[in-house]
Amino acid sequence: MTNIHPAAHIGMVALKVENLPLMSEFYQEIIGLDVKKQTETEIQLGNQEDEKILLRLQKVTPQKKSQSTTGLYHIAFLLPERKNLGDSLYHLLKVNYPLAGASDHGYSEAIYLTDPEGNGIEIYRDKPKEVWTIESDGRIEGITIEMDAEGVLGEATGNFRGMPSGTTVGHVHLTVADLAKTEDFYVELIGMSLKSTLQNSAKFIAAGDYHHHIGTNIWSGRHLPPLPEDMRGLNYFTIEVPSAEDTQAIALRLNDAEYPFEWRENDTTLAVTDPNGIHLLVKVEK
Repeated sequence: MTNIHPAAHIGMVALKVENLPLMSEFYQEIIGLDVKKQTETEIQLGNQEDEKILLRLQKVTPQKKSQSTTGLYHIAFLLPERKNLGDSLYHLLKVNYPLAGASDHGYSEAIYLTDPEGNGIEIYRDKPKEVWTIESDGRIEGITIEMDAEGVLGEATGNFRGMPSGTTVGHVHLTVADLAKTEDFYVELIGMSLKSTLQNSAKFIAAGDYHHHIGTNIWSGRHLPPLPEDMRGLNYFTIEVPSAEDTQAIALRLNDAEYPFEWRENDTTLAVTDPNGIHLLVKVEK
């Protein structure tokens, strides 16, 4: 099997939302993103100084959610430096927005919260790779302990101006129906590598030597149904690769496995749905 290019990464996340003005206000005022493009039914957001789109909010008129489904566990915004995490934490505390937690994972420090429509959010910074626990086989072991909040706040500038230049979607964490089938798809077909497993209930998968670009868990139960198309939540996410040859390599693996996919945007974007009914696009980074 040919692995995906080591520079592959998550590009952006698209969410189906019920209250577009409320969600837009939240991601601007609380998270610190800027509006890049806007229509009556969609808002695209990124950080202040970059043109790259990190988040799309797409208005839907949803049915009521009556049961747990597969979909987004959280979207994770990766900040360039620890001081940026300090600024975000200081801002969230200042506006008194409820936090769901703050953790040190060994390779990163992260704060967690939930948006007004129930989508999980992680805001984090990576520690230097020199302190990551990297095994000889390339696996990267994480931990979950309390984050040094005082230390993080101690590096804050006290001047929060939104998400800084260089902010990216570092990873997406998915609620899935079957861990094994999900691993097979992202490892054998997309070409990523398994980096760590947590008590047979979560797996973390990445391109190259990153700790994870895609987290997967079955904490809401096994064999969940997919999120209906008209229900708010995750619409799709993108994986960006350096060249068209990289998308063609993935297409070849999908073809060989007789796994359905389609080409979009003049055959430059590969659209595929994973075994959990989660949609993703693989496209060349611009």
